[in-house]
Amino acid sequence: MWPLGHAAVAYLCYTLSRRGRALQPPAAAPVVAVLVGSQVPDLLDKPLSWYLGMLPTGRSLGHSFLFLVPLAIGALLLARHVGRREVGFAFVLGMLSHPIMDIVPVLWRETSVGMLLWPVTAVEPYEEGAPTIADLLAGSLGDPYFLLEFVLAAIALVLWHGHGQPGLDAIRTRVIARRTNRRDDSLD
Repeated sequence: MWPLGHAAVAYLCYTLSRRGRALQPPAAAPVVAVLVGSQVPDLLDKPLSWYLGMLPTGRSLGHSFLFLVPLAIGALLLARHVGRREVGFAFVLGMLSHPIMDIVPVLWRETSVGMLLWPVTAVEPYEEGAPTIADLLAGSLGDPYFLLEFVLAAIALVLWHGHGQPGLDAIRTRVIARRTNRRDDSLD
């Protein structure tokens, strides 16, 4: 699954969890946390594998529950300590939804689920080196699972808009503040 699909699924899962707990629509900080969390496995594995050659594949350490569960526990404990339990919950939900969505294709094609317990279970290392993003995109274009990501993203965007676009103002404020700081620094 691509970043857009992971973000969409994580947001949808988080929205459903809020409804299940009879809470109001999501607030800004948890939305940002669920979106960041949804990218964590790839942000760990892809650079360490593709560029540094430290991991056998782009789906190993960051996709392994043997790594993610302790990380999730640590994130939840930290969030509780700083009084941001919902932010911690959102981050962990986004992070754990990622490898689950990456193994869904095992239902209809031959795919390994070894990444979920790496290094206890094996993963297939790259035969000819790390793939390029262009190669991955070209290989994904005809895949129904890839196309489903856009449907999920559309549903997530409609819900997010209906929830008042939580997180957008916080991001805009930070971007504008950084631009202002850069301009002020360049004037000095």
